Amino acid sequence: MADTATTASAAAASAASASTDAPPFQLGKPRFQQTSFYGRFRHFLDIIDPRTLFVTERRLREAVQLLEDYKHGTLRPGVTNEQLWSAQKIKQAILHPDTNEKIFMPFRMSGYIPFGTPIVVGLLLPNQTLASTVFWQWLNQSHNACVNYANRNATKPSPASKFIQGYLGAVISAVSIAVGLNVLVQKANKFTPATRLLVQRFVPFPAVASANICNVVLMRYGELEEGIDVLDADGNLVGSSKIAARHALLETALTRVVLPMPILVLPPIVMSMLEKTALLQARPRLLLPVQSLVCLAAFGLALPLAISLFPQMSEIETSQLEPEIARATSSRTVVYNKGL
Repeated sequence: MADTATTASAAAASAASASTDAPPFQLGKPRFQQTSFYGRFRHFLDIIDPRTLFVTERRLREAVQLLEDYKHGTLRPGVTNEQLWSAQKIKQAILHPDTNEKIFMPFRMSGYIPFGTPIVVGLLLPNQTLASTVFWQWLNQSHNACVNYANRNATKPSPASKFIQGYLGAVISAVSIAVGLNVLVQKANKFTPATRLLVQRFVPFPAVASANICNVVLMRYGELEEGIDVLDADGNLVGSSKIAARHALLETALTRVVLPMPILVLPPIVMSMLEKTALLQARPRLLLPVQSLVCLAAFGLALPLAISLFPQMSEIETSQLEPEIARATSSRTVVYNKGL
């Protein structure tokens, strides 16, 4: 009996210790500190966690109800911080924050890697024809456009023409650059067939990176003209700044260039080495599965790293902004929403 009691008390102590490992819950706030790269990295790992794709309807309702109980102060006794953070993670992964409607699974941030990896594999297939190059670049930009639209800021009505403009601009730039580079490589007489094949594998990166920049600029051009809201340390609106909008756009564009770099540059390098191994030379049918695994690993690493480069809420000194912004607050710095 004594042993049983000791075991039970040890288990209870262990459970209590586990629950205290989680930081105090804050509704609507990130679990991890956003001032450090590591904190942002852990935060975005939660956002893109593909396990949330398998959450049942019942579990989603339970998570939403738990957060409602917390909000209204009717939380049942015994609920831990870990349970609350888990409930918030589930809700944020599945429901749009502005409309509270379910986001279609392939277009959730948690579905970006599982549903995007087959497209990356297609982009990096060797010996691409003109038709296949156009198809994979179009499919990639269509998927990106759907993800952007599904996760858009829906607090203010935005004309569909803006999204169509960004989508068409991204598709046209991606396809034209990819096709143009492929034609140049094919006409390069100095390349051996092996070198030509290797160079062709790197063509998708400049095409996708330039298309991403084009998409960001076209979709958010209005911010450069109208400015974006800047807030003081207490979250109060200070004003609207065009300079802050330029900073936000630059940071977002840089993120969109860094994101495809490991995804579209590392796999060709790795595959060019793996293809020389005895295993893959003896079993060429394994090339596609191996390339898919390499792309999945690169995608899984690149996405959280790229979107963790800058804080979601970026800070800027008021002395760098418009004079009217500096005069409107006593704070030395203000913050703005960079966007993703």
